[in-house]
Parts: sequence; C-alpha cells; structure tokens
Amino acid sequence: MNTFTLGLIVLLYLLSLAYLGWLGYRKTKSTSDYLVGGREMNPIVMALSYGATFISASAIVGFGGVAAAFGMGIQWLCLLNMFVGVIIAFIFFGLRTRRMGVKMGVSTFPQFLGKYYESRGVRVVAAAIVFITMPVYAAVVMKGGAVFIEQIFRVDYNISLLIFTLVIAAYVIAGGIKGVMYTDALQACIMFICTAFLLFYLYEYVLGMSFTEANVRLGEMAPLVPDKFRALGHQGWTMMPVSGSPQWYTLVTSLILGVGIGCLAQPQLVVRFMTVKSGKELKRGVFIGCLFIAVTVGSIYHAGALSNLYFMKSQGMVATNVVQDIDKIIPYFIDHAMPPWFSGLFMLCILSASMSTLSSQFHTMGSALGSDIVGAYRQNGSKHSRIVRLGVLISIIVSYIICYMLPGDIIARGTSFFMGLCAVAFLPAYFCALYWKRTTRRAAISSLIIGTFSMLFCLLFMHEKESAAVGLCKAIFGRDVLIDHYPIQVIDPILYALPLSIATIVIVSFLDKKKISASV
Repeated sequence: MNTFTLGLIVLLYLLSLAYLGWLGYRKTKSTSDYLVGGREMNPIVMALSYGATFISASAIVGFGGVAAAFGMGIQWLCLLNMFVGVIIAFIFFGLRTRRMGVKMGVSTFPQFLGKYYESRGVRVVAAAIVFITMPVYAAVVMKGGAVFIEQIFRVDYNISLLIFTLVIAAYVIAGGIKGVMYTDALQACIMFICTAFLLFYLYEYVLGMSFTEANVRLGEMAPLVPDKFRALGHQGWTMMPVSGSPQWYTLVTSLILGVGIGCLAQPQLVVRFMTVKSGKELKRGVFIGCLFIAVTVGSIYHAGALSNLYFMKSQGMVATNVVQDIDKIIPYFIDHAMPPWFSGLFMLCILSASMSTLSSQFHTMGSALGSDIVGAYRQNGSKHSRIVRLGVLISIIVSYIICYMLPGDIIARGTSFFMGLCAVAFLPAYFCALYWKRTTRRAAISSLIIGTFSMLFCLLFMHEKESAAVGLCKAIFGRDVLIDHYPIQVIDPILYALPLSIATIVIVSFLDKKKISASV
C-alpha cells in the first residue's frame, strides 16, 4: 500500500472518529449523559462498546505474542472470556447492576458501591484504587498500539504515541461516554472484520492448508520447542504445558484466571450495564458480545500459534527465535506474512483496539477523580462535568508518562495484573452488594483495602517475575523473593489475594453487629 492511500485511509478513519465524537458531544447535555449516556444507549452499541473496551491492543499484540510463544493453551482464556466475561457478566451481574443503579441514581462503579454500602469511604477508596492503578494498564495499552505502528510503518514511537493519545483525548474529553461508545462501536466493527480476515487469509493463502492439516502440522513441531521454553514446561504449540510447571502456573493462574475472572469487576465495563434502558435490552447484547470475542480473540490467538508454521517455512525457525521480544511477534508476522495492503488495514484494527480501551479507561479514571473523589467532598461537585473532564485530562497525562517507563515484554503481564487486581479489590464487595445483604460497610471497605494491599505485596515480594524486575524485595531483604520455594514464587498473586479478600468481607460481616440497610 502506497503512502498516499494509507494516509487517505487513516484520514477517513480519524474523520469518522471526529464525527462520532462530535455526535456524542452534541447529545451530551447533562452529567448523566456524560457519565452513563442518559441511560438510553442502543443495546447493539452497548455490546460492541463492551467488547471493544474488553479487547484491547494488549489482547491482540501481547496475548497474540504469548500464543506464538507458548501455543493454543491460551484459547482457554477465550472461552472464559465468553462464558464469564459476557454470559455471566451480563446475566448474573449486569441485570442487577442496571436495576440497582437506576434505583440508587448512581453513574459510576465507585458510586454504586458507596451508595449501596451508604459509605463515602467505600466510594472514595474504590475511586482511589481506580485512579492510582488504572494508569498502568492504560500505559500498557498505549504501548501495544505504539509498538505495532513502530514495527509496521517505521514511524517513530514517540510520534505515533503522541498522535493517537491526542486524538483519544479530544473525543473523550468532549463527548463523554456517548462519544466513547459511538467510537467504540465503529472500532469494534473494524476489529471484527480484520481479525476474521486474518485467520481466513492465513489458512487459505499463507499456509495453504486446511484447518485440520495446519493444526496437525503444528502439533508435529513439538520437538522444535526452544530449550529455554521446554525447561519451563512447554510441550508443543497444540498442548497445555506440563502441569505444575512454571509455564503452567503463568498460563493458568496469571493469564487465564487473572484476566478471565478480573473482567467481572472492571469499572469501565460495569458502567456499560448502566447505560441501557432496560434489562431486556441488556440481554440482547449477550449474543453480540460472545460473537465479537469469539472472532476477535479466538482468531488472533489461533493465528499467533500458527505463525510458527509460517516462520518455520520462511525462515527455518520458530517465532521466538525469529523475534526475541514476544510483544513484537504479531506486528512482525503481519508485516512479513500478510499482503502490504492488509498491514494498513490491520493498523486500523490495532488503533481501534487501543483507542476503544483507552477511551473507556480515561473516561473511568476521570470520573473516579472528578466525580467520586472530588465530588464526594464537595457539595454538588459531582454534578459538574467540567471537573470530570479535568480528571480525564490528568489521567491521560499520567498514563502517557508511565508509558515511557515500561520495560519490554510487559503487555500481556501488565494486562493480567490489572484485571487480577480488579478481581481482588472489587469483586467480593461488588458480588456481595448484588447478592448478600448481610454484608456491612466495614466489611466492604476492609475487603477493598486488604485485597489491594495483599495483591501489591505479593507482586512486589513473592511473585518472582515482577518482584525481581522491580527490585524492591532485593533492596530490602537481599533476595528477589521472600519465599524462594517452588512453586510459591511462580503462583500468581491472585491465588493468594482473592481468597484473603473474600475471607475478609465474610468474616468482618459476621463479626460486625451493625448491618447495612437492606432497602435496595
């Protein structure tokens, strides 16, 4: 694809985003419009926005690279995303969240928890966790998009990062949740078409094999697994790692469980449930959400693993021997295996995945600061969307700065960390608000705090991958982890912190004599 054509496509794409952002701005007349779309969003738009927010550039670039390195075991995450992230999330969490949210008159996830537990402390603590930790995830997503553009089009990383950050900032600050969801819907359609075509073209033209033949050939490549990965438990790209091996713990506890469960309590996803008119419309979005995730995530994970066949055929080596940085395998594969014109279109797919997730993150962080933290201590403060817009701007600047501090091979790990943190910090209090009226406000805030700090403690002092990289444990205790006894140092922090968070909310609720109001 020549430069002029590529420039024209990108220009049309940006103009489309500008129009949808302006449309959101024009239809935003109140704080309710800015935060929850006036609770009148179309269910199809809501489902597409939910899916596009859920599936970021980290899923395509980072997890696609993980699939190339470790194989199709990551497909279990795709199934969990559909079953837990859509079916359970929409039916068992979304319906009650929408109904209770309307009854309580809340517009954000921290407001939901704070109003239910009748506690300003719960609201502020939840909002603070969002505003402090989400910039790391936003920076990871920003890096995913920038790395792809850098690899495919040889555009300077700093320039590409700056341009699409400014574009997102424009329509999020101006258009609020309506501008975010309108642009999400367009971006979801682009992601769906590009990933579906990628898998079709890979089988039909790049590999020239049927589905069965390609997967059999990939299975026969098991003896070619690099020694460094075989030592970690890698058995081949069509098999799960050896049970109990370091790679098994990483795949199952960090990536599959951390991301698969954490999606239930992500604030930027929960707020989507409050944007539709009724529970009936929410149910209509289930099929669309499942189909979107099955095609986008399923295709990229499958293509990532199959890329080893292409690399072996073209360069005589498996993916990780050709490209050392896992985060750059998918961009390299698209650049070399696919036709030039598709590289341009796939850039839009990556931009769409990055922008859809980032716009929701920026909106959520801005709402947490402006509406939930400032608004909680300032009379009528939560009713001024200007404060929320200022919060969005601050969150963008913070995320942009963090993006320059991230190490390599961080995209998949950073995503699983944030989603795991959401599960540990928010899921017990959120679930109990929906289903257990015996929960007390003291128990809720204890669970929020203990869950968050236990997750961070395990990350910094027990989980070797992050603990060794940060170096805090070594600086204090002279070793990379506190307990150097396998498999403790490779078990994801979620397996320690989530049970502790659940136990906290249950035990404190039973010990606390004062129950919360059961009026909702």
